[in-house]
Amino acid sequence: MTESTVLNNTAYIGLGSNLEDPVQQLKTALKELDRLPDTRLVEASSLYSSKPVGPQDQPDFVNAVVQLETNLEPLELLDQLQALEQAHRRVRERHWGPRTLDLDLLLFNEQIISHPRLTVPHAHMHERGFVLLPLAEISPRITLPGKGSITDILSNIATDDLQILTKSE
Repeated sequence: MTESTVLNNTAYIGLGSNLEDPVQQLKTALKELDRLPDTRLVEASSLYSSKPVGPQDQPDFVNAVVQLETNLEPLELLDQLQALEQAHRRVRERHWGPRTLDLDLLLFNEQIISHPRLTVPHAHMHERGFVLLPLAEISPRITLPGKGSITDILSNIATDDLQILTKSE
């Protein structure tokens, strides 16, 4: 895609992995996200280490957030994200279980989407430091529909278990 191509939608994607070299899983996924059809990766956060949500009998996660510009519609983008997860051999054995790659569509423009396959804003993002801290790193002035500014939300949740593994480039 050329730099001059006009892309009409802004999407934020949360990335996570805790299996099979999670740092490399995310680095590979960043390149793959930039190659999605009619899509350009605008910015990526640092990579963060975090404790798992849910079952604690699994390795820590590596998380990041990216901003994409795209001409894909939300469900088309979701299909592309799920195809990438499958390419990374994602297996869904249990809720909040370990995974090679998790890609969550967090925000899409300023839309509120309630669809059987997709909820935007992501239903739990306002509770998760491993999503909000990297999101604030790349878009500190963003607001979450119905929740307020990201800085206000972050001031009310714990983020002390997060550690930066690599700075964004």
